[in-house]
Parts: sequence; C-alpha cells; structure tokens
Amino acid sequence: MQAKEAADRLGITQRMLRHYEREGLLEVSRTLNGYRSYSDFDLRRAGRIRDFIATGFSTREIRAMSACLSDDGAGPCEGGIEKLTDKLEHIDRLRAELDEKRSAVLDRLAALRNELSILSHN
Repeated sequence: MQAKEAADRLGITQRMLRHYEREGLLEVSRTLNGYRSYSDFDLRRAGRIRDFIATGFSTREIRAMSACLSDDGAGPCEGGIEKLTDKLEHIDRLRAELDEKRSAVLDRLAALRNELSILSHN
C-alpha cells in the first residue's frame, strides 16, 4: 500500500513515516515508479515505533531496541521489560520534579495574591 493509506491506517502523517525511515527505524520498498510501498510487516513495525514514541522513547532509544520492532521471535524482545521499566522511572522522576515546580508556583501565586489583597485593603 502507498504512504497515504499506511499513514491513515496508523493514525499518523506521511511525514512521520518518512521520519521513521530517515532515522533508520523503517526500511520501505519502492515500486518501479519510486513510490514507497508498505507491507503488513512495515505497518506492524511502524505501529510499534509510533507506540514507543507515544510512551516517550526517542528515535535513538528505539533504534537501540530494534529487536522490539520486528516480528522475529515468539516472545518479548530482549531487554524490553528493562527498557520500559527504565523509561517509567525516568517519567516518575520528571513528574516529581514538575510536581515540585507546580507547588512552588502555587505558593508564589498565593503569596502574590495575599500581598495584593493587603495592599488593596490599605
């Protein structure tokens, strides 16, 4: 199938499919006239790439997990659980940092509102 139909099926843009290809994550065959032609295997691989990106993995990280993108093997990809666990820990650290920043902003906002309230009553 051609790029437009593949992108539509995956719920992504054709540009994203080309990005996956440029990043070395996806190799797509071409027709005689040069159009990209996506197989069912390509769609499954692109879907896995899309899902990894949606969970916060960079293309560099995904490239290092190439075994997790293929149909080879009957079980989970080697290191997949470890990589996902590491990503979850990273997300939790980021979330904690954001919670701290949010709390600091709320505290500062409350202090400013309090100062304005005191000034307006004087």
